[in-house]
Amino acid sequence: MSNERIYVIGHRNPDTDSICSAMAYARLRQRQGMSGVEPARAGHLNRQTEFILEQLSLPLPRLLNDVYPRVADVIGDHVVTIGADAPLSRAMELFHLHGIRQLPVVDEDGAPLGLLVLKRVTECFLVPRREADIRRVLTSPAVLKACLQARDLTSFDPSRVEELNLYVGAMATDTLHQKIHGRDPRKMILVTGDRESVQREAVEVGVRVLVVTGGCPVPEEIVERARQRQVTVLSTGFDTATGTWLSRLATPVGELVDGQFLSVELGDKVEDLRLKLVHSDQPGALVLDGDGRVRGIATKSNLLAPSPLKLILVDHNELSQAVPGADKVEILEVIDHHRLGNFHTDQPIRFVNQPLGSTCTVVATLYRQAGIDPEPAFAGLMLAGLLTDTVIFKSPTTTDLDRELADWLGSLAGFDPVEFGQRIFQAGSSLAGFSSRRELVLSDFKEFSAGDRRFGIGQVEVVNFAEFYDLKDEIEQALAEIRRQRDLGTIGLLVSDIVRGTSLLLALGDPQLPYVIGYPRLEENLYELKNVLSRKKQLVPHLLKVLQD
Repeated sequence: MSNERIYVIGHRNPDTDSICSAMAYARLRQRQGMSGVEPARAGHLNRQTEFILEQLSLPLPRLLNDVYPRVADVIGDHVVTIGADAPLSRAMELFHLHGIRQLPVVDEDGAPLGLLVLKRVTECFLVPRREADIRRVLTSPAVLKACLQARDLTSFDPSRVEELNLYVGAMATDTLHQKIHGRDPRKMILVTGDRESVQREAVEVGVRVLVVTGGCPVPEEIVERARQRQVTVLSTGFDTATGTWLSRLATPVGELVDGQFLSVELGDKVEDLRLKLVHSDQPGALVLDGDGRVRGIATKSNLLAPSPLKLILVDHNELSQAVPGADKVEILEVIDHHRLGNFHTDQPIRFVNQPLGSTCTVVATLYRQAGIDPEPAFAGLMLAGLLTDTVIFKSPTTTDLDRELADWLGSLAGFDPVEFGQRIFQAGSSLAGFSSRRELVLSDFKEFSAGDRRFGIGQVEVVNFAEFYDLKDEIEQALAEIRRQRDLGTIGLLVSDIVRGTSLLLALGDPQLPYVIGYPRLEENLYELKNVLSRKKQLVPHLLKVLQD
């Protein structure tokens, strides 16, 4: 698909490793020749990550609030429309030329007036009925002229649309006279060829429109008499049979729509379109842009079209942590270092999951396997993600390969790993720097499931606990509010002192938690977690076990 877009994206409430690994892996895939790939993020950056991108002079990745397929993704780029004054014959021509079954009727600004459906039109005009029904034509002289590609020899009140009866003057004058006797001539369209007597009779009785076919001449005296009698005379090159048939299709399409139609906007979700189509008898919906102009038609067949947006997930493999809508689009790859969650796909995909200290470490191994040295800025990115996730090698998740790759990345970026790590943590360690306590909690927040229980844990790193104790009551209020809004059984914030190598856990929720958590309680809702720095490897596995039990 020409407009295919592939986003490399981390989890919601992204931490530094999530952002840096997305950017570095997107760059690797670009250098390997993958087209349409770019990094993205599923949330706002924390101050630590902002510091890193500023230091490396790299732009923020695109923010994706969701990736739900949108109506704009599944409709074509070209839409065929028709004006309200166009004859039905033109609509039938467009149906045939473009192989379509629905045609939007629009005003001169492109705004919708209705939807013309081929099936309904053919039922109305092509299915034989009573003679009176077949004879009846709703039109105006101007539209009839356009339909017949005619020129007007005389014209009176050409724009008035009215219900007229169609007659063919293919008989003797006396017979024609008997045929139309007693009928209102001002409600008649009479089609004839070069029969002057019929032309003259039609003008004398004062028909609404006289159509002369085959390009046949009309004597000037008949034309002059038509002016006197206010008879519109049209001359068409079509023969009588064709002219008669086209005259039946001379109804302005604006008269055939009732203005009741489904509509969606380009930015609406495909799922919303599905609901509208399923619960309506309409065969399609008009797609409108922000200015209310028609940009396409969406039908049930569009619901089957694949979204051009595809994902590569990094630093997570659980859809509960992914950008909203990830389950509605194709996932091409997963690059991660966490436990396996409830992830599944319809097709085989590339899935790289290694028990290393950071996803950036995993990405760095892929650079080396590909024989590609990252540019200095991207080496710095991966080094930053590695250092933050391993807490400058203090986390128990740190491996020898993390240390080896940190030296390699540091040499490429021109950074001393330990010194660079200390600057990163110093830049992001102030809790008061967050705009709200809610932002503090959610800056690096993940949700998990233990059986039928859901819990969420945020994490922040500090250089001492003094600031945390000053803000503890406010943070606790923010935790309670988030727990209520997200319907979580348990919620907590892991505050890790990277200097002492220990953490505090402020946790609310399950009344049994103090008895099962297994960590010393310092005060209500606050627990001491000595030698714990890793949420992923130390805290979450423990909580999964005790909450499920």
